[in-house]
Amino acid sequence: MSKIEIACFNPESAIIAFENGADRIELCDGLSEGGITSNFETAKQLREKINIPIFVMIRPRGGDFTYSDAEFEQMKEELIQLKSLNVDGFVFGILDENDEVNMEQNKVLVELAKPYQCTFHRAFDRAKDLENSLEKVIECGFKTILTSGQKPNVSEGKENLKKLVELSNGRIEILIGGGLRSTNIEEIREVTKAGYFHSSAITDGGAFANADEVIALKNK
Repeated sequence: MSKIEIACFNPESAIIAFENGADRIELCDGLSEGGITSNFETAKQLREKINIPIFVMIRPRGGDFTYSDAEFEQMKEELIQLKSLNVDGFVFGILDENDEVNMEQNKVLVELAKPYQCTFHRAFDRAKDLENSLEKVIECGFKTILTSGQKPNVSEGKENLKKLVELSNGRIEILIGGGLRSTNIEEIREVTKAGYFHSSAITDGGAFANADEVIALKNK
């Protein structure tokens, strides 16, 4: 049975996702920036209301995925704070100046997050060399990669996504997201043979997940 993670940029979306059958929440702020670290109080209140897994994004700002020393320290501090809430995992990804996976910094955060799991987010789609980046992310200790196959969206990236699922060979979960909707999930699943899918379920250009879309994604 395929599973669905809903990217939630506010607590309202998280409640909608939870009440309509989502398997997991990716919690973040900053919809216009593509997701940044969630507010501590928001995460705290949601943890009390929601009993499905919550993975919290650790990202100090929008833009690229190469961070200054000060930004990296901020990421560590926020991860430690959020860890105290008994969330279920963290979502982040750091690249170096050459757009390659920053092994050193990612390993530090994965280690800090233990015993919780980590997802390498769509920084992967900016990284060089699909196969090499996959191996580096696995070596860093991540359990999941969120990706559109290094293309602008999952429809354009479906062949790369299929390749990633095959190359990963069960060593890491390939979480398929980026332009995923109930209208294309069946085709994408058929091509890629993936088992976990990711969507904001926002259908009207607004800020909130659509309950009917969450249900449709889950049912398909």
